Amino acid sequence: MCRLADGSRELALSFGYCTDALADLVSAAGGLYGQGRTVRFFFDAEPRELRWVLRRGAEAVGVSVYEFGDVSVSLDLPDDAGRVIWRAAYPRSVFAHAVLDAARTVLREHGEAGYLARWREHPFPVALVQDLRRLHLRDDACALPHDPARP
Repeated sequence: MCRLADGSRELALSFGYCTDALADLVSAAGGLYGQGRTVRFFFDAEPRELRWVLRRGAEAVGVSVYEFGDVSVSLDLPDDAGRVIWRAAYPRSVFAHAVLDAARTVLREHGEAGYLARWREHPFPVALVQDLRRLHLRDDACALPHDPARP
């Protein structure tokens, strides 16, 4: 389960364990610190695809989530062939901080062993979370508190 919010609305997304959803989200957030302007990844919601498109602008990150009816045929389709189910913009620091908080919450709730037991094929993405935290602390002027605990 993933929850998106922007202060006035909220969307809960549910998806299966076939994709490494948390690692993909954390990796994509980390990709916002690189040279690329757009990062894409998807959650397999069997049979649906939930495609995330993150676009880094000068002031904010545009977050769009598209829903496709069948993940087995949608992978080759352009974004606009899907139905937009979420679109919002966030400062990069706010988005990265929210992703880090979500990952820490999952780790606190389940632990690494519990996460692997629930997610089956995918271990908790410790290294990706550590990388995102390092980039976020290095490049963002984030005034929010940061948990020094691992990861």
